[in-house]
Amino acid sequence: MRHQKSGRRFNRDTDSRKALMRGLCTSLLESGRITTTEARAKELRRWVERLITTAKDQDLNARRRVSEEVSKPEVVERLFSNLIPRLAERPGGYTRIIHKGPRHGDSAPMVIIELVD
Repeated sequence: MRHQKSGRRFNRDTDSRKALMRGLCTSLLESGRITTTEARAKELRRWVERLITTAKDQDLNARRRVSEEVSKPEVVERLFSNLIPRLAERPGGYTRIIHKGPRHGDSAPMVIIELVD
């Protein structure tokens, strides 16, 4: 039984799962909108919202903690200089998931996940 165990495993080991989520976080913060499967988007939402909430402190510790998860320094700089001032008054709910339809190859439900303005 999986009592008290949150998060999706995606049939991957821990390192692969963390690498997947870090890559998706970097892509979403870089472009503002990505297309992925519904399960990945729902898990990504948890990661990105935690990163943005951490970054709202705007101190050196927050910058270092965000830099651990985001692989590109220019994306970290964009987050702290552009995104955080826009989202400063927002108490949460920084992402939006829009359903797109099934993927042609395997009928996986596809969605668009984007940052709200």
